[in-house]
Amino acid sequence: MVGLPEYTDAKRTPFRGRRERSMQDKQLRIFAAAAALFAERGFDAVGTQEIAERADVAVGTVFRYASSKAELLLMVYNGELRDAINTGVRAAAVAADPVESVNALVQAVLESSACNPATVVAYQRELLFGSATDEHRTAGLALVGELEDAIASRLATAARSAGVDGEPVLREGQRAARTVFAALSLLLAGPSTGAHPGADPVEELRGQVTQIVRGFLATLPSTIETY
Repeated sequence: MVGLPEYTDAKRTPFRGRRERSMQDKQLRIFAAAAALFAERGFDAVGTQEIAERADVAVGTVFRYASSKAELLLMVYNGELRDAINTGVRAAAVAADPVESVNALVQAVLESSACNPATVVAYQRELLFGSATDEHRTAGLALVGELEDAIASRLATAARSAGVDGEPVLREGQRAARTVFAALSLLLAGPSTGAHPGADPVEELRGQVTQIVRGFLATLPSTIETY
């Protein structure tokens, strides 16, 4: 990427350019420090002071870029979720079977969470109960919507292949997508809830996805008649 000139107009002085780069560098260091510490020790065990020390900034500087540790968590794990969705979309694109395609989308998220399940539970908590005005929570919820849309798109493609199309199918596909995401969310929360101990989350998710997708496809004709 070609860099912009350091001095381009009256508003962008060399001093201003250096200051902006310094601020960006601090933000990146804080973000990287939070991500590393959350991965190493988990969200609950990490303090803001530790993040500041790892980033080599003052504690007050951390709060200039994130209002709380929870906001840092959202910033970090929104990036993790974005990467997992991208991975799942690539895997789903080469899966011809609708069950395998949808499964690829959600298994990527499940696999991404396996490294630090307790911190993922904290992330889920912030998405559910965080401040309604937090832009990073809003961004995280938008990612959830994007994943659900990707699932619904695969289901709509499968329906069209079966010769069924139309607005009712799209609505039912969105409902099925939300059900798939609900199944994924419960499995992600498993380490916190202790539900179904001993169950393999990968196989459990695959089984639930199979039921949901096959159920969606099996009820396509009656779905059309209902509307």
